[in-house]
Amino acid sequence: EVHLVESGGGVVQAGGSLRLSCVGSGFSSQDYAIGWFRQAPTRAREGVSCISNSEGSVNYLIAETGRITISSDTAENTVYLQMNNVKADDTATYYCAAAPRCGSGWNSFYYGMKFWGKGTPVTVSP
Repeated sequence: EVHLVESGGGVVQAGGSLRLSCVGSGFSSQDYAIGWFRQAPTRAREGVSCISNSEGSVNYLIAETGRITISSDTAENTVYLQMNNVKADDTATYYCAAAPRCGSGWNSFYYGMKFWGKGTPVTVSP
């Protein structure tokens, strides 16, 4: 059975950092692209970043390149999302998902998603 489990969310002060983890089981992350997306109550679902063996890393939030970094540990079947200098707009529930490829944009990943986790909430405090 396939599972994706996110962790690392919580309350973080604006300007701080956090690292989210996504642990996969029942499949190999080498066979799928693993991406992060987020959902805030008042905003549309938004792709954050993606990583795959064939494509490397793809940052859907181009303007945040440098502030957000995705990485993977294939031995642990884990993908990490490092977020630095967090802002109020980063407040959301963060989900990881598996898809055949990252693609060139968020939509191509989103419509190809096969599995996803239940999410981990992040709240950025003033």
